[in-house]
Amino acid sequence: MAEAPSEPIAFPFPDPPSVRELPPELAEIRDGESVVEVKFPDGISGWMVTRHADVRKVLVDSRFSSKVMASAAAGMAETETGKLMNESLVGMDAPEHTRLRKLVTKAFTARNIEQLRPRVAEIVAELLDELEDQPRPVDLVKAFSVPLPVRVICELLGVPAEDQDTFHAWSNALLGDWSQVVEKEAATVALVGYFGELIAAKRAEPAEDLITALIKVSEEDPTLTDREITALSIGILSAGHETTANQISMFLVHLLNDPGQLAELRANPEALPRAVDELLRFVPLTTTGGIIPRLTTAEVELSNGKVLPAGAVVLPAVATANRDPEVFADGERLDLSREHNPHLAFGAGIHYCLGAQLARIELQEAFKAILERLPSVRLAVPESELRLKSASIIRGLESLPITW
Repeated sequence: MAEAPSEPIAFPFPDPPSVRELPPELAEIRDGESVVEVKFPDGISGWMVTRHADVRKVLVDSRFSSKVMASAAAGMAETETGKLMNESLVGMDAPEHTRLRKLVTKAFTARNIEQLRPRVAEIVAELLDELEDQPRPVDLVKAFSVPLPVRVICELLGVPAEDQDTFHAWSNALLGDWSQVVEKEAATVALVGYFGELIAAKRAEPAEDLITALIKVSEEDPTLTDREITALSIGILSAGHETTANQISMFLVHLLNDPGQLAELRANPEALPRAVDELLRFVPLTTTGGIIPRLTTAEVELSNGKVLPAGAVVLPAVATANRDPEVFADGERLDLSREHNPHLAFGAGIHYCLGAQLARIELQEAFKAILERLPSVRLAVPESELRLKSASIIRGLESLPITW
């Protein structure tokens, strides 16, 4: 086993040569020490874990607290952004998280979400109609990848269509460059105010949407407050559209790079659910290869014998966990027919993504339609000209010019 480096590794790592590649440092860590100390740009040190067993442990073991975001952003504690971070599901531990998640699940059931599939398919068709009418090449990001989840999430929440572009701008500010503190705070304040008014409007005139459903839950259980409904709604908006938007574009780039598997998938569209899950495994969601960090509340021993002290910041590298050769045969290869696929793209444990089923539906319906309606779709520029969005938490493309 390689010796641990004497100094923490600077993190985040440089962008890889291709938008389809992971930073080589990630695989080197996984295949070497597997747990290394890293230093973040603000000077804080932490630990990166890269193997599937350890990443899953970080996600499910209660000794890894989700309140690290509040700790790391101590200077933001009195801002609206900091307060909202503390009040969101992703920033809570049990028992607060358990109470709120249980209440939300009453309105966000798998059955309710599956009933959205026909409407998702309609939105996909409408957007592709508009896309096909545009002169080529078309930027898939602007014309399809972003509008689809924005419209789905806004309709799910009950946000009027005329407000959806504004919502997207606010969400971009929340998930964009973390150094832009003023912009983030302004977007948070605007969203909190907007949802306060929307909740009041839905209480006066109920509708068939998630906010109305949450209001009904709060009437049955007053422990669910309007402030919590606001925090939940903002979390669903932010996490639910930016992730899926980027996945649509990134998935297509990977598929176009593998024409054999793409042709087989086009010939067998019933295989889409399995293919989407394989793409979820293979294509990293974040620029760092990790997800929201955790904070140890006690000493924890990992699989390689490394003991993390209490109070340590831990970054689970889901990207390498999802390619761990001990779990995934030939894990560095995209295999759309893969059957055994315990990937961690949606997390695990109590913080397993609330919107996982909705994301799958959107991705399945998006690619079902793209494969049917754009059988000759291809990149309109060399792949080397594609650029990842800079300083963004979520890994995505600035644009994706396509033609057919």
